[in-house]
Amino acid sequence: MIIKQNHIAVMRLSAMGDVAMTVPVLRAFANEYPQVKITVISRPFFKPFFDGIPNLTFFVFDEKKRHKGFFGLLRLFLDLKERQIDAFADLHNVLRSQIIGNLFALSGKKVAAVDKGRKEKKELTRAENKVFKPLPTMFERHAKVFDELGFPLDLSSRIVGKNFPQKAALNQEIVLIIGENYQKLIGIAPFAQYDSKVYPLDLMQKVIDQLANNNSYTILLFGGGKKEIALLESFSKNKNNVINIAGKIKFQQELQLISNLDVMLSMDSGNAHIAAMLGVKVITLWGATHPFSGFSPFNQPLENALVSDREKYSLLPTSVYGNKKIKGYDEAMRTILPETVVALIQSLLL
Repeated sequence: MIIKQNHIAVMRLSAMGDVAMTVPVLRAFANEYPQVKITVISRPFFKPFFDGIPNLTFFVFDEKKRHKGFFGLLRLFLDLKERQIDAFADLHNVLRSQIIGNLFALSGKKVAAVDKGRKEKKELTRAENKVFKPLPTMFERHAKVFDELGFPLDLSSRIVGKNFPQKAALNQEIVLIIGENYQKLIGIAPFAQYDSKVYPLDLMQKVIDQLANNNSYTILLFGGGKKEIALLESFSKNKNNVINIAGKIKFQQELQLISNLDVMLSMDSGNAHIAAMLGVKVITLWGATHPFSGFSPFNQPLENALVSDREKYSLLPTSVYGNKKIKGYDEAMRTILPETVVALIQSLLL
């Protein structure tokens, strides 16, 4: 029996890819339960992720001032209480969100929190007695939270296609950067938070060089920070159809541009999840981590995830997040050949 609730608060604070993974689930929710209001609590930078979702309001988590510390969390609860919240969906399940959830529970509201599956993930990544099997995706785990609140969700492929936003109109500023005569737009995001998830840069250069030989392709490079921008500039040097986007447009414009891509090539990183939430085809490259951990981008077939050779590197995956280094595994991603990456990109552009 579905419990009638009029207004659900949803909390997920960080990181970028994790917040992006909530978007397809919330789109599905808004489509299936248009009578229910949603308030998303997150950092202000992520607000553009949720633009266009019906009946959804974004509530800014002010980490540095109003909502800082324990008393700040009390203020956050009181701020939310004023909005007449009926239920609380904790999609983060850390101390801060748990405190808010407990306060809602004490006030008589229904609360559900995501099960991150820490035990199963530890079994997947440990060196001995590894249990190598696909775990529930984060999207399934998020959907289960809403199911516990009385709102079952259908995330099957026959449904999800209806929930993706339309491609954004590109403004003149973006068109001046990428040109007007592009035929196929390929996005490449070659970086990740941890080195163990980054495809070797010399091999990435080969991927870009091979793709650049086709004049019908326009290759757009995504990243951020001075070091990354310098590397992206070197990737695009002397290639008219390879363009470094980093540092040239605002974040919201970047989202608009990504929505127009024909395919995105990314590491196991936030860019993969951003592209996927916008309905773009995504190819991911996996080093220390593995799609079995549940962090594969939304609605992407497993064959779009190119993984390092587990016959040669039998301890893979060695980490859920890529933050653990194993001696002798630095070269694992070299088992993903540039020719394999290019061929898969080309197959998705047919």
